[in-house]
This record gives sequence, structure tokens and C-alpha cells, in this order.
Amino acid sequence: MSSPYQSLQRTEAVARHELLDVEEYDVRLDLAADDSTFGSVTTIRFTSRGGPTFVDLKPVRVNEIRFNGSTLDADLLDRGRLPLETVEGHNELVVDAVMPFRNDGEGLHRSTDPADGESYVYGMMFMDAAPSVFACFDQPDLKAPYTVHVRAPRDWTVIANAPGTNPEPGVWEFARSQPLSTYFVTVVAGPYHVIHDQHDGIPLGLSARKSIAGALEADADELFTMTKQSFDELHRLFGIRYPFGNYHQAFVPEFNAGAMENPGCVTFRDPLVFTSRVTRGMRIQRASTLAHEMAHQWFGNIVTPKWWDDLWLNESFAEYIGNRVTADVTEYDDAWVDVAYARRQWGLYADQRPSSHPVAGNGAVDATAALQDFDGISYAKGSSILKQLAASLGDEVFFAGAIDHFTRHRFGNATMHDLLESWERAGAGDLSSFTSSWLRTAGPDTIVLDRGANVVRRTPPAEHPADRSHTFRVAVATDGKWSTRTLTIEGPETPFVVDGEAVVLDPYEDSWAVLVPDADTVAQLKTLLPAVEDEGLRAGIWNNLRSAFHVGEVSAADVVDLVVASPPVESTEDSKRRLGSWLLSDVLPLAPAGSIERVHAAALDKVGTTPAGSEHQLAALRMAISTSTDPAELRGWLASTPAGIDLDVDLRWRVLVRLAALGATDAAELDDALAADPNGVSRVEHMRARVSLPTPEAKELAWSVFTGAHDVANYELEAAGLGMWRGGQEELVAPYVDRYFDELPATVGVRSGWVLADATEFFFPATSLSESTLERARALAADASLPLSVRRRLGDCADDMARKLQSRHAFPA
Repeated sequence: MSSPYQSLQRTEAVARHELLDVEEYDVRLDLAADDSTFGSVTTIRFTSRGGPTFVDLKPVRVNEIRFNGSTLDADLLDRGRLPLETVEGHNELVVDAVMPFRNDGEGLHRSTDPADGESYVYGMMFMDAAPSVFACFDQPDLKAPYTVHVRAPRDWTVIANAPGTNPEPGVWEFARSQPLSTYFVTVVAGPYHVIHDQHDGIPLGLSARKSIAGALEADADELFTMTKQSFDELHRLFGIRYPFGNYHQAFVPEFNAGAMENPGCVTFRDPLVFTSRVTRGMRIQRASTLAHEMAHQWFGNIVTPKWWDDLWLNESFAEYIGNRVTADVTEYDDAWVDVAYARRQWGLYADQRPSSHPVAGNGAVDATAALQDFDGISYAKGSSILKQLAASLGDEVFFAGAIDHFTRHRFGNATMHDLLESWERAGAGDLSSFTSSWLRTAGPDTIVLDRGANVVRRTPPAEHPADRSHTFRVAVATDGKWSTRTLTIEGPETPFVVDGEAVVLDPYEDSWAVLVPDADTVAQLKTLLPAVEDEGLRAGIWNNLRSAFHVGEVSAADVVDLVVASPPVESTEDSKRRLGSWLLSDVLPLAPAGSIERVHAAALDKVGTTPAGSEHQLAALRMAISTSTDPAELRGWLASTPAGIDLDVDLRWRVLVRLAALGATDAAELDDALAADPNGVSRVEHMRARVSLPTPEAKELAWSVFTGAHDVANYELEAAGLGMWRGGQEELVAPYVDRYFDELPATVGVRSGWVLADATEFFFPATSLSESTLERARALAADASLPLSVRRRLGDCADDMARKLQSRHAFPA
């Protein structure tokens, strides 16, 4: 099945940009009409060179279309496009339509809070969702100012990109915005709890659902403090003031991404308002996300990429600056360490897949193709390369070039070449070699130590050869003490005399490569790792080990030995990019019998020996819960947690989900737990627990979510997929392996965009680790009739499975 809408071709975008200049949008939204749809009246004023074009529109129905004073037939609308025969000079289009509220995190997303039954709305227009909210020329280089008017229920607060007023109950009027790309437009509306502040003449705001108002109030001082610190530093670095009026940070429910940088009204996923206790890692993640979105106000919002394949410029720049600002001016001066745990392998794994692509210049033919490259390469690799460039050029040249770029293209669009020219004007010299080697060539070099030959070897990827030089620090352990030296690699082999028991290449991420420790180092680390106090070095060691495991050079048994020797409680947040999740999903399924019990014992020991109430004790308890095979032990934690740790909603559901996976609870107990505390977290974790039960009914529930027979919002969709495929339940879910491949194509008819690709990954039968499953995945990924996003995720899942199978063959458990 194909999408009901056409994806914008780059050639079409170029033609439309050459034809049109958009003067302004006037958008009137009626959010009070009903719960499933809203009214949208868009007036677009633009000039044209004269000739045919089209406007993008994805309505439930059209009430009226008027173009230059004449009524157009709504039946002209075809697959999201309304053809227009423009006249030379001024044109005016008015579209009166009814639009859908969505529950997939795109367009205008509407959700109901289970805690109190209140409804909340937010806009997410990224990539191609804006036409489901208002008629528009949906491409990044047709910027225009927006004037937005909203009618909403009388008890709602409405926030948009520009400052607004509430002249009468239920009516909201917003000032004319600065020129915006369509994908930056947003409206946040509902009975949100709002907190106000100001800094340096900038009005500041925070908002979240009423049911988590207490948590927002508790975090408000930290959030405002980081915002103010970041503004001061960004103003210092760029010398250009924030130009979008108010700066509101809205924490919204069921948000797909971490955040979205809408000028004047940044939206964040509301689990970043902490309703349960979290580790420092999660607080760093929130701080760096906040600074990342603030950096976007300059790189992305003042100057926006001309086309989607330069989107890496937005993300790589914001990733680098956001992490730097967090580390330099907030209380989280260890931010780069947490980034190493959370982001490095995300980018390296993506860069080693068959789907790897250059950081820049991908030549995306349409918006859908560009979306596929919005990944760890765009963020983590691009950020790493910009960090190297900044270190090479020095801050004076690096920021002078950025300022020149912002000034020349203020409120407009630009390309990578424009930015490179700005750096060269600022004194960077010729950057063509750097661009060719690092930005336009895909794949990482692999760098290994050959201890016997006293050399370090660099091997570029065979599919993407490049002659890159690397300069980085090397950590060497001699008699248990660590020291560092600097190594420059400019050819296939570089002499390196080994004078220690362990050698860790580039632990501080000075360069970008797959770094593989030698066997002697791996063996020695089992003794050395527990004593490593340098947090950056510990992160670098774990990243070397993860890379080695990924390329099949370190066994799952070795990883388990290292975990048991020194449980990695520094990085156990629930994300597939973190060490704890990697251990559970990738390592333990390949490890020898008894490994989960060994890891559990090590985690329990850490719970008992770590200071009571510390974040590392909390992380260790999480690991102990995830690896427990004893229902009595788990129920003991429901009755009494270790001293210093409270049984909050997060820990309670961790225990219940684990009991469900072990078959030590039932649907009735889980339903009662949800009824006792019906909040957003409970709703999602209840779904995860229900489908984790080892019963046919549980798996049928999960499958009904996959097929769309049981419609749920995006967070529950993810929980259903990841909870369905549990280790130890392979026989129960075996019938669903073939059904996944048979029925996946039909899901194109029930979901689209972001969640279509996500569901492909979430429901992939990862526990069916066999050559036959791998063959089916590869075959379906090659089916050209499927949307590119589905094929891409399938291919990536197949690559992960192939690597696990290779590891199983190389290191039989």
C-alpha cells in the first residue's frame, strides 16, 4: 500500500521557490468545535511570476476555497495537493477546512490525561505535518511571517510562536511572527499549568499538564536557571540577541522527539518533567536538550537550511553547542561524559549499517527520503566532527564564521556551502579536504592496536574509502595507574610502543572512529575497570567495549565479566542508547547460561555497598529489578525498598513489568494498579506490562495494537511493541514472526510518518534470532513497494540481527 499523500520532490520545491514569494500567512484555528476535528481557515498572500503551482493541504473535509476572489472546486484536491494557476504579481488564497486532531505526535496532537480527564493539544509540524493543520507551501525555503488567531475552550491557555493576548474568554490573538518555515509553526493549547519569569528583557515561560503541576513547580527553578545561563552564554558566543520575543518551554504529552525548536514556543516531551526520582544522567539529558533547542534559535531558526538534506546542519550544530553550553555554564559540568554514554554508539552504529550515508550532501530527492537520514549520523557524528573542527580552527574563527553566517542569511535560508564560505572568510582556510573526508564520505574508520607489532592500524570502510587523519589521546595503564599520550594517525599503520597492561584508544572522543581494544586489554580491564575514577575514561572504555562487541571482536561472556566486575550504573536510563538497555537487549541473550544471575548478584551487591539514597544505588536497583528471576524478591521490593529509595510510580511499574514478564502477576492485578494511580506514566507502563505477560491473550492485545485494530497513542504503541517480544517467550510468540512480515505492509493504511517507521522497529521480532527471520527481514526490506521509511527500519533491524547471529557463531555460549 502506498501513502495517500505525495511527498514533495526536491525538483518541485526548487520550481515553487523560483515561482513564489510568500508575503504572509493568517491562520485561524477553532479548537473548541469538537474532540476529533478542528476548524482551520488559512489566508496566504503571496506574489508569483505567474504560472501553475500547488498548495499543500491534508484536511478531513474542505468547506470553501477562494483564490483571487473566485471559488475553487474542492475536488481539485489530489493526494494532499491543491493545484493553483497563479497570476503574475499579487495572489491571495483562502482555505476554509476541517482538520483532524491526531494521536501520533504529529500535526495537532490531542490527548486526554488519564489522571483527570483533561484534554491537551500541541502542534508538531516537522517535515510534512503542517498541511494537516493549515494550508501552506510546505517547504523550508518559503519562509513567511504568521499571524495566528485561536478559539479554544474558555478554561484553556493558548501559546504560539509570537506573544499573544486573551481579549475575551476563549479567544486568543497572537502578534505577527518573524519569518518562519512551515515546520516551525506551533500552537500549544489546553488547561496547562503555566509559570512565568523573565531574563535580560526576554519573557520566559514553562508549562505542563495540571496533573504534573507539582513536579513542574519543583523543577522550575532549575529549568529557569539553566535557561538564563544558556541565554547569557549564547549571547556571548554569537553576539546576536535572541529575536523571537517570548521564550516559552512547553512540556507536552506523547511527544515523539526529545524536543522541537519552534521559535518562541519550544515543545518538549513531558517525561522530562520528573514525576519520579531520576539519576543525574537524566538531569544532564534534560539540561543538554534544553540548551540544544536554545542553540537552534540561532542555527535553524534565524537561518534555516534551504532543503531537508542540509538538516544535519541544524542538528549537528545544536548538538555540539548545546552540549558545550551545558558543560561550560550550568551545574552539569560533566555533560560531555554523559553524552559519551548516550550518543556515541547511536552514531557509530548508524554509520556502520548498509544504510549509512554522508553527514552532508545526501541529495535527498524528496522529503520522505530526507527523513530517513535524520539519525545518529546527523546528530552524534555531525556534532563530533564540528567539535573537531572547532578545536582545529579555534573559537575566534569558528564563532566569527557562525556570526557571519547568521548575519548574511538572517531570517532566510542557506546551505552547507554558505556556512563553509563564512568560515573561510573568517580565516579557516580551504576546507574542501575536510569537507570531502569527514562530511561527504560515509562510514567510520576502524582503528585497532596490534600489540605484537607495536602499531596502531587504521582501516577505512571498504564501501566508502577515505584518507582521514586522526589525532587523539590514548590512555595507558601501567602497574594499575593510568596516563595519557597524544597519537596522530596519518596512514594505514602508525608505530605505537606498548608499555602497559591496558591501552584504550581515544577514550575522550577527540576523533570519530570504531575503536577496538586488543584481547590483552580486555582481559586486564576485568581487574582495572573497578578502580577507574576518571569518569571520562570510564565512558571511553565502555564505548570501546561496545564497539568491539558490535563488530564481533569481544564476546558476550567477556562483557558480562566486565559488568560483574564493575556494574555500569553510570548509564542505565531507559533508552536503547544506554548501557543498561544494551546489556539487556544485546548482550545477555548471547551470554552463557547463568549470566543474568551473575549480573543480578553484582547489581544487588552494588545496591548494598553504594551510599544509601545515592543515584548510583538507584541505578543499581533498577538493574537488579530488570535482571531478577525471583518473584518473591520483586514483591519484597513492592513492600519495602532499600533505605534511601522510595517506591515511586517509576519503580513500582518497573517491578510490575518484570513480574509480568516472569508470569508472576496477571491482568487483573495490573488493571488494579492502573486504577489506583491513573496517570500518564501508569497508562504506558500498564500497556507494557499487559503485553509482557506470557499468555496468548497478552500477545493478541499487542498484535491488535500493531495492526491498528486497537488504536492507541504513540507512547503506548512503543510499549506494546517492546513488551511483546520477551526473552524466554519465544515459543509463545513464534506464530507472530511470520505474521509480522505478512502483515507489516498493511500498517501503511493505519499509520503514517514518524510512527509508521517506529512501529516497524518496535514490533520487529528481535527475539526470533535465526537465519530464517533474517532472510525474511532482508527480503521485505528490499520490497520497493513499501514506503522508504519502513524499508530503512527493516534493513537496520536486519543489520542488528545479522551482527548478533555472527557473534553467536563466533562465540558459542
